[in-house]
Amino acid sequence: MRVITGSARGVRLQTLDGLDVRPTTERVKEAVFSMIQFDLEGRRFLDLFTGSGQMGIEALSRGAEKAWFVDASKASLETARKNLVKAKLIGKGELISASAESFLARTLERFDIAFLDPPYHKNILDTVLPALEPHINAGGAVICETAADEVLPESVGGLAVYRTYRYSQTVITVYRK
Repeated sequence: MRVITGSARGVRLQTLDGLDVRPTTERVKEAVFSMIQFDLEGRRFLDLFTGSGQMGIEALSRGAEKAWFVDASKASLETARKNLVKAKLIGKGELISASAESFLARTLERFDIAFLDPPYHKNILDTVLPALEPHINAGGAVICETAADEVLPESVGGLAVYRTYRYSQTVITVYRK
């Protein structure tokens, strides 16, 4: 796993071991960043369910102003921290040890782009999307990675499905506000 482009281009990132973690594939990551490449400069990026932090690091490498890395797993956050240091982006990232729900319930932050890649088949997005919606700035995007057989709502508050893309057994759903 590597940073595709930007200031940290080519930096190899650590991943977590085990079956509990399913990193976004290179193909899907490239597709996601092609979708938002003109929306990143100077933006606030939320990497919810951060895992190794690769999506937030890619956003920072491509010019995002700041990224929040949220995960309930201390091992994930430690891996994300190491990857931020390796990419020389540690000063632009904020690491938060919390579940998505508890973070969204207490934060006052607002974001321009959020990437959500929760564990598959747990219906986590049913509660997270409504909690996230008030934290997305007008014109912002929420990008959800799910298993192909999971169904997401067409709209959640002010968020509406903009596009859906399928990559083998993975679906990317883009909401716009």
